[in-house]
Amino acid sequence: MANKTKVGVIGTGAILWAYAEGCRIFDTLELSACADLDQARAEAKAKEFDIPRVLSVDELLADPEIEIVLNLTVPRAHAEVSLRALTAGKHVYSEKPLGIDRTEGRAINALADSKGLRVGCAPDTFLGGGVQTGRKVIDDGWIGKPFAAVAFMAGRGPESWHPNPAFFYQRGGGPLYDTGPYTLTALVALLGPVRRVSGSAQASFTERVAGATEIQGQRIPVEIPTHISGTLDFASGTIVTLISSFDVWAHTLPRIEIYGSEGSLGLLDPNGFGGPVRLWRAGAEAWQDVPMTHDVEVQRGIGVADMAAAIRSGRPHRVNGQMAEHVLDVMESLIESSDTGRHILTQTTCERPAALPLGLERGTLD
Repeated sequence: MANKTKVGVIGTGAILWAYAEGCRIFDTLELSACADLDQARAEAKAKEFDIPRVLSVDELLADPEIEIVLNLTVPRAHAEVSLRALTAGKHVYSEKPLGIDRTEGRAINALADSKGLRVGCAPDTFLGGGVQTGRKVIDDGWIGKPFAAVAFMAGRGPESWHPNPAFFYQRGGGPLYDTGPYTLTALVALLGPVRRVSGSAQASFTERVAGATEIQGQRIPVEIPTHISGTLDFASGTIVTLISSFDVWAHTLPRIEIYGSEGSLGLLDPNGFGGPVRLWRAGAEAWQDVPMTHDVEVQRGIGVADMAAAIRSGRPHRVNGQMAEHVLDVMESLIESSDTGRHILTQTTCERPAALPLGLERGTLD
């Protein structure tokens, strides 16, 4: 395709493979260059994923052909890198979270607005067949008016396998800021924005032990909460019970269930793009699987492609900075509620992103 959007990647760590594969589903995107503080790693990853150029960060930001910077740095660097890219006149798509606090999220979106640039931020998993099918079920009234939901994302943490797990237990990490955005973004896409939260949070263990071969046995101090339980009051009236944890060995809790006046809806892990989606309507005797309305085999990168398509057409992009800032606000509010012992009203809001059209061929978004 002649008019491809060229994307420059900053940060070539563990998540790059997912974006490299996912972006290539869309022939509108070209991973044009990459940069990393570790030059040897950048060169190795460029070769592995067939990225044609390895540049310094300054060189990448100065390249006039690169339109979108894909920010895959560690959470504490997200805001700094995104602000530099926007200052250089680039649109930005960041790994989650948008920043490590409300101030950073607000600054990123304010700078983008002032310069007429776009901000996107993971996760884009809500554009997969699972959540999009669930969205269709809700929008078409199959469960009536949603009044309550539960959302659980619980596991044992990444230190057993991740080659660099320390940042998961520092500010900007933890289950809420690492896996929480998947759950919260899916909920916002399904139910709209949150108006008030209450939460309880704790660090259940003072340290973790690394398991990856290169650093096996390394002790990792825990600086942030690793188990968070909260209640979210949505502007729509839906009340959601949330658990986000790195302290759970195993559980049988549902990932997301939404309860409406006419039935119940069940979704699988919002960290993935697929199903099944299950429905129990009033008067039924069992759960039924809902046929997928959208593609379940898309991957990370669909959000970048959607932003690129929106830049070309002028429409709003779905995986946008306002929603990411709102999710960041909700996460910070949960911790603030735990610290202060009171309800916290969110400081932001956002629109529910538009649903994907039906009948899209793979690699298309409009």
